Amino acid sequence: MADVLYTGPIPAERGGELAMGGGRSETSALSGTGGGRGMTTQNSQRPNACCFCWCCCCSCSWNEEERRKRRRRWKKISQDNKMEPINCEACTKPSVEEIRLWSQSFDKLMRNPAGRNVFREFLRTEYSEENMLFWLACEDLKQEANRNAVEEKARSIYEDYISILSPKEVSLDARVREVINRKMQEPTPHTFEDAQLQIYTLMHRDSYPRFLSSNIYKSLVHGGSRTSSES
Repeated sequence: MADVLYTGPIPAERGGELAMGGGRSETSALSGTGGGRGMTTQNSQRPNACCFCWCCCCSCSWNEEERRKRRRRWKKISQDNKMEPINCEACTKPSVEEIRLWSQSFDKLMRNPAGRNVFREFLRTEYSEENMLFWLACEDLKQEANRNAVEEKARSIYEDYISILSPKEVSLDARVREVINRKMQEPTPHTFEDAQLQIYTLMHRDSYPRFLSSNIYKSLVHGGSRTSSES
């Protein structure tokens, strides 16, 4: 993938944890149809299910325990495939100055293709690589001008990262999911902009601090420093 810049808004610091979508159900993720209906879960019955029962809004009945099981299964699959090479973005080898800049701000890391590759490698060790994959897919979608290609890419993103049936589902709150499901009626290059911002914020606040303390990043900084001193 060519060098891309984040064209969406940069999230301001704000307190609180990102909420995960609550209980919900899905019948036809991309058909744009489906009537509301009640479903019985293990612990409760919600007769007033959302009218968009194919969507992922919080009023639909979805067993959160089942979602956790799916995540554990995906982690096991990820662990089994852990040694497979990552299909990285094309980039030049970063200088030691560039590597050090990544610690100054998350935005500087994400604007650098090499930085994104390294950060993605780290996310893979934490079984959250789907966050970066989703963000990159959104960036790619925003560069698309052909209407048919936009619809095809939007549906692929939905199936891979938004659908509650996907093992690579990213963590989004109910409000953002409702926005996406409305926009999926007529997808545009900016259909997932709110979701992309939320995942960007999640990576910034949750994964980025651990990345800076990780052996992956420290080895790059120390290795670059040694190379510079030797030359």
